[in-house]
Amino acid sequence: MKIRKLIGFCCVTAVLGLALAPITAGGESPFAVRSAGAKADGNSAYLVREVVYNELHDHDTHGYWRYWIERHSSKETQMQEAVETPDGPVARLELNNGHPLSEDAREDEDRRLQHLLTSPSEQAQHRKEYSDDEHRIGRILALLPDAFLYEPAEEEARSPQMPECACYHMRFRPNPDYPAHSIESRIFHAMTGDLWISVDHKRLVRLDGKLQENVDFGYGFLGRLYKGGWFRLERTHVNAGSSASGNGDWKTQRLEVHMIGRAMLFKTIARETSEVRGGFTPVPSGLSLQQAAALVREPVIAAGAQPASLVTSR
Repeated sequence: MKIRKLIGFCCVTAVLGLALAPITAGGESPFAVRSAGAKADGNSAYLVREVVYNELHDHDTHGYWRYWIERHSSKETQMQEAVETPDGPVARLELNNGHPLSEDAREDEDRRLQHLLTSPSEQAQHRKEYSDDEHRIGRILALLPDAFLYEPAEEEARSPQMPECACYHMRFRPNPDYPAHSIESRIFHAMTGDLWISVDHKRLVRLDGKLQENVDFGYGFLGRLYKGGWFRLERTHVNAGSSASGNGDWKTQRLEVHMIGRAMLFKTIARETSEVRGGFTPVPSGLSLQQAAALVREPVIAAGAQPASLVTSR
């Protein structure tokens, strides 16, 4: 993989890895109990370990969902419909810059989906990419308890995007004793920021991070990510009665990634990702790729759950 693709890919996957099922919350606030000689961030780190455990065990209980994805770039805005399956999501492009696709573009989407459904090699690649993403997510999440030091910013707060959700608000900074060796860990470890954790569910609600220093690859000869790059991840609790656990699922509803760097030959690269998801509707578990493709071709019934661009364009 070329270094320019590798840098951009790692930036996004490092954040997406945090976008990942609940244990029963109980007892007193993890910020409330501290021995006289305890570190200020000791209980915060314990809480983060609980959250990571819940996120890594998400697949033990989670449901499957249909939703829309609206992606914004400097050149265009695209809206997709997606349906989740055990082999990965199936998505279909619906709108481009707020307008329905042209006939040629619709035919291209149909051909792409048909190729996925009829090509064993394409299906194998689809499953492999999904599995690789899941493993990468696990590696990124595993960094959280040890790669950073945490301290409470507020005893109890409300996340900006979910005011109904009581949260622990914490700030994090790199742990200087953590040995960050992989590209993913080096990028992530160079960040400071804030996170909000659901009090009731011990799940990640929001994460803001910013690069505090340049990150070099090959001592700067292969590439560099510049300090000041930032991301924001927002999660939401959906349909509490639909998952296997009966407690609902947590889904990513917004992702912002804004990173600037330099690859070999001094070529400037930028990773600008702005993505919003919504209209989460449960679908049966165990859907095949064929069933998901058939479903994603059907019109969305709950128009009120769609983005404004989708509602006004149909």
